[in-house]
Amino acid sequence: VQLQASGGGLVQAGDSLRLSCAASGRTFYAMGWFRQAPGKEREFVAALNWSGANTYYADSVKGRFTISRDNAKNTVYLQMNSLKPEDTAVYYCAADSGVVPKTRAAAYDYWGQGTLVTVSS
Repeated sequence: VQLQASGGGLVQAGDSLRLSCAASGRTFYAMGWFRQAPGKEREFVAALNWSGANTYYADSVKGRFTISRDNAKNTVYLQMNSLKPEDTAVYYCAADSGVVPKTRAAAYDYWGQGTLVTVSS
């Protein structure tokens, strides 16, 4: 089982980025994105279920970020708009063996390697 995250980079405040997370080895129903800024704990960003009909967001990103998935490609995306310097972090995708998406990092079974997003002011 492998989760490969990509799409991070250096952008300016107000710009957009789209992160991708390709899963291989098996199919996952619930998937999510987390992030960890320097000196801070890993925090929940967004999650969704298999169909993508149920999505969950942290208050700090609601209205700016959109999580989606393409099950044919076994890939989850995180579209990030109106980026702010406080969004700077390493972003991790995660997969859960369960059906219902969770907001707790401890609930996820598999993790990608992380992709760095840096937003300059």
